[in-house]
Amino acid sequence: MKKKSIIYSDLSKKQLENLKEFYIQKKVESMSHQELKEYVLEIIAHQINDTIGKEEEMEAWREMSDFFGEQFEIIILEVQSKYIDDKNILEKEIDPQKQRIELLERNNLDQEKKDMWDD
Repeated sequence: MKKKSIIYSDLSKKQLENLKEFYIQKKVESMSHQELKEYVLEIIAHQINDTIGKEEEMEAWREMSDFFGEQFEIIILEVQSKYIDDKNILEKEIDPQKQRIELLERNNLDQEKKDMWDD
């Protein structure tokens, strides 16, 4: 009879956490300096470039700001001047109340149009 394989659900939460920490430590120790650099580059690129939504974009912004420190504004100005012709500007932060009012007005206009055709 074949022996049953051990799976993660056979471990307690503490045992699984310990196993994961052991794996991380051994994996990093086994990697060369070049492999570590490539791996870190991949992780950071994914973390910064593949942001989804405002919250993740703000997190990436804070991380870049913390890294560059006082030089951050200078770097931003350099990037802006280098790509000054780029008209693809991100939408400014929209006031939620203003957005709701516009939506209500649009819905009212749509309702008026529907009423006109109901006659």
